[in-house]
This record gives sequence, C-alpha cells and structure tokens, in this order.
Amino acid sequence: MNALETPVMDLVKTRAGLALYVRAVTVQDEPLLEQFFEKVSDEDRRFRFLNAAAHVGHQQLQPIVEVDHFRSESFLAFDRANGELVATGMLACDKPMEVAEIAVSVRADYRGQGVGWAMLDVLAKEASRRGVTEVIAIEDRDNHAAIELEREKGFVPREFPGDAHLVILAKELPK
Repeated sequence: MNALETPVMDLVKTRAGLALYVRAVTVQDEPLLEQFFEKVSDEDRRFRFLNAAAHVGHQQLQPIVEVDHFRSESFLAFDRANGELVATGMLACDKPMEVAEIAVSVRADYRGQGVGWAMLDVLAKEASRRGVTEVIAIEDRDNHAAIELEREKGFVPREFPGDAHLVILAKELPK
C-alpha cells in the first residue's frame, strides 16, 4: 500500500490552488517522515524541533507517529498531482481538551503555495471538532514567516513564560 492508499483522506485546496490529500499519520509513516524532513529547510527543521539537528530521526519522529488519535493527532498532506508528502501538521490537546498546541512543517520546495495556510485550517477545524476552544503555536521569535502567517490567520502573540526567545501565538476557536 502506498501513502495515498490510506482509507480516510480529505481533499484540501491551498489558496494558490494546489490540491492536497490530507490524512492522519500511522506508525508505518516514520520512514516517510524521515525522508520528508530531509526536504525541509535547515532553518524550518530548527524552528520545528527547536534545535539545530541536521537529521530528524526516531527520537524526534516518535511523538509524531505514536499518537493516540484522541488528544494527539498528526496529519500528512500529499500533493494530489504527484503523491509526494509536502507537509505535516500536529495537534496536541491538553487533558481537559480545552487548549491544543499545533505545529506545521512544509517542504522547502512547496513554501509560498499556501500549504502552511491550509494546514493551519486543517488543524483548527480538527481541534474545533474535538471541542477545543483555543489553539496555540509556540514559535522561536526569529521564525518571522510562521509568526506572520499565524497572525494573518487570527493568532494573537503573547509572552512565553520563562523563555524570551519563544512566543506563544493563540487563537480562540468558535464554540
């Protein structure tokens, strides 16, 4: 079975018109994700994992693929035209299911095509479906592109307690 043959998939269009198939991750996707992160820019990998590792391996991928599909979920987005993995998005809810942290990574050659924008919508929609009332993203203050995108999507910045290099961007979801 290839990556596009997984049963539950949604078709999502980016604001640039790119068609993406989005599905939940499986544990078997770890090698696919390892290859994917080789195509994410060094800077974006650093921002996603908050370290400068040149290679993303099992230790970083384990929390992405070993989700409970209830409080935590990871999504993979594939280019409909060629079947290639172009983005990932993760949703991690707190215990009372009120706040969820989100994180998105986009392959370097797909940046600027609205993929991150679309993945934020996917994550917000899923969080809302689960009853979450607020989504947050924790960003390095140097990650200007992500901060700008999240602000365009209605996220409001606030201080990250205890770390001046990080910022929380929060968005309330409709009830």
